[in-house]
Amino acid sequence: MGDGDGWASCDAGHRHWGRYGAAGLLLYHPGDEPYILLQKRSRLSIGGGTWGLLGGARHSHEGPVEAALREASEESTLDPSLVRPHWLSREDHGGWSYETVIGSAASRLDVRPQSFETAGVAWVPASEVADQKLFPPFAESWRRLRRSLYRVVIVVDTANVMGSRADGWWRDRRGAAERLRDEVAAVDGFTGVPGAVAEICYPRIVMVAEGAARGMSGVPGAEVVDAPGSGDDTIASLAEPQAADERRVVVTADRELRARCESAGAMVTGPRWLLDAVDRPCPAS
Repeated sequence: MGDGDGWASCDAGHRHWGRYGAAGLLLYHPGDEPYILLQKRSRLSIGGGTWGLLGGARHSHEGPVEAALREASEESTLDPSLVRPHWLSREDHGGWSYETVIGSAASRLDVRPQSFETAGVAWVPASEVADQKLFPPFAESWRRLRRSLYRVVIVVDTANVMGSRADGWWRDRRGAAERLRDEVAAVDGFTGVPGAVAEICYPRIVMVAEGAARGMSGVPGAEVVDAPGSGDDTIASLAEPQAADERRVVVTADRELRARCESAGAMVTGPRWLLDAVDRPCPAS
């Protein structure tokens, strides 16, 4: 038992499990037909006999991703280190919330029940999820959540983003690029991602460095690619999605580059979106 285990009431007067809210894991394996990991709830649990997500009460010291992964590993043999989170979707009931962490696994892992709460665990094709006897709250949210079964790669036109700040970047281009890299890497979830359904995104970040900024190393949370020649050419080459469940977003204000990236299949947003993200804390915690 943790300090989050217990009943709580929302503003509508409904009782919910989780004194500090609850979190669940929507894990998928990508492909032409994605597979979803579902839990069959035991007869000793609320909604016994129905299928839903691994998850449960969030403790006071936990973030939603931490809570969802912990609960999933307590209720099944899932190794949380093999899960890559991509999105966080929040349902606020007023005074109580449920947060769904949407993530992927590189394979359909062998996952089995591990607690009295779990009667079974199965990988189900996404097209067949709605045909199951679903836990009612999950059934209500599945159609919306299904649209978030993808990951985002954000490609940053580093020189263009730096140039939109009047902070003296021209005096030390390499130092300014490194500061931007560190700021971007420190963002714990991005909001307002173009085309997103879920509220918070945990993307892969690729920063393209050119000119005097070349040679800086990547850090956890922000990769760096040196442009051997034109930065625009390198960015355009990185704009094309590399997998069926991947979408790429390029950050630039350059109109010609925008057109090239959109032709390659990427979405494009301006530097202000990224700079707002590094200046404003994410509401995920």
